[in-house]
Amino acid sequence: MRRERLKSGQRGKSSTQLGYSGKHAVSGVTATFPEIETWPNQYKGYEITIEIPEYTAICPKTGLPDFGTIRLRYMPDKACLELKSLKLYIHAYRNLGIFYENAVNRILQDVVSACRPVWARVTGEFTARGGLRSTIEAKYP
Repeated sequence: MRRERLKSGQRGKSSTQLGYSGKHAVSGVTATFPEIETWPNQYKGYEITIEIPEYTAICPKTGLPDFGTIRLRYMPDKACLELKSLKLYIHAYRNLGIFYENAVNRILQDVVSACRPVWARVTGEFTARGGLRSTIEAKYP
């Protein structure tokens, strides 16, 4: 059996043997989320690690829940992330259909946009489903 690849111009059409489409691939990528607020940083040269052990979202293909831990590490420059607003931001994923890879990259994009860190890394460690466990990592710069 031949495996077909997703093509950007095929949104909504079945593109793989398992029925994944361009529509699935972009699901959730342009969703609107609550703003991540910041507060002025007072020091330089230190790292912050935030662990979010209760990440949940929905698989855009199956509609089943996805669970995982999101770990955010960054070196602040002029601003630090405000934790309550980050919590509300992460909770907005709960009912959103989005693939792991897109979620991790979108979280990094929004964190960087909010606080402009020296560097940042977002790691998603997702609970096993169907005998497979995934870890996704995105870095800035």
